[in-house]
Amino acid sequence: MRIDMHSHYYGGGLVETLRARKSHPRLRTRTDGVTVMSAMNGEFPFTDAYHDPQVCLAEMRKQGLTHRLLTFPGALGADLLPATEIAPVISAFNDHLAQLGIDSDGALIGLAGVPLDDLDIACAELRRVRRDLGLPGIILPSNYFNSLAEADTLRPLLAAANEYGCHIMLHPGLKVGQNPPPRPADLMQYRLSAVELQSSASQVALTMIMSDLLDSYPAVSFQIVNLGGTLPFIFERLESIARHRNPDDPFPTQRLRRLWYDCASLGPRALEAAVKLLGADRIMLGSDYPIFTDDPYTHAVVPAALTAEEKEQVTWKTANALLRHLSELRAQKCTPG
Repeated sequence: MRIDMHSHYYGGGLVETLRARKSHPRLRTRTDGVTVMSAMNGEFPFTDAYHDPQVCLAEMRKQGLTHRLLTFPGALGADLLPATEIAPVISAFNDHLAQLGIDSDGALIGLAGVPLDDLDIACAELRRVRRDLGLPGIILPSNYFNSLAEADTLRPLLAAANEYGCHIMLHPGLKVGQNPPPRPADLMQYRLSAVELQSSASQVALTMIMSDLLDSYPAVSFQIVNLGGTLPFIFERLESIARHRNPDDPFPTQRLRRLWYDCASLGPRALEAAVKLLGADRIMLGSDYPIFTDDPYTHAVVPAALTAEEKEQVTWKTANALLRHLSELRAQKCTPG
């Protein structure tokens, strides 16, 4: 098996909803006939790969991928819109994801969205996603986890996630009511989509391991994207800071192994460093399809200086064990008595 645990999907009614909008996030057709998505950091061509599951399945077969996690497009910001507007759309999208899993014989695995403008509605939808639809979990904007105080605002949602067991991908994205940061004066794609994004992922992981969230919600698994950002490079500096400035309170590096990670859009050198720090049993294959179209197995795993067992672990065993655990948790919680 080869299980891709980081991709995005804009189908399930989102196309029609976004076409009807007049401000971003929205879809529009340019004068040259090209359909583009207007998002936080500009526009990009919107091809069938973004919303047609058959295109996705064909690409998977071409690359030898057996399963793919399709997520609600969290970075787009649709889940931040007023709940009265977006909640029915998100519910329909989640229903569609569940049906895709059935129609594809389990090859497509859906990670749902929730309407974050109203936490009561979000909690109810999360419970429905796990209890009724059987999807493994949800995607959340990582800006809610840039600090301990910000993470506290989502405790009602995390408590709901803990009820049936839930997987949560913490993906770069804004909070409700938050304006996009100023664009850099130059090299925007590299500064925002690489340097800033990797730093953001590290901030999120730091919040998770330095808070009580992992202990308070033990039935929730948290996925940090892109191998935890810069952590495989800077963890020794974090340890040095603690050793020199807080000698009685060492940096809890070992707690990083209580999170899950994907290798989306990264390569073999980054994967090698992450496996040494985090362990192959915490790392999963990831593509960031359709934003990136590289075969993640051939691009990142095959050239990596890892053992055959470590490569197998990253390619499918970590994800398979996690998904099986989530299914077992749901079955336990949904069984009467």
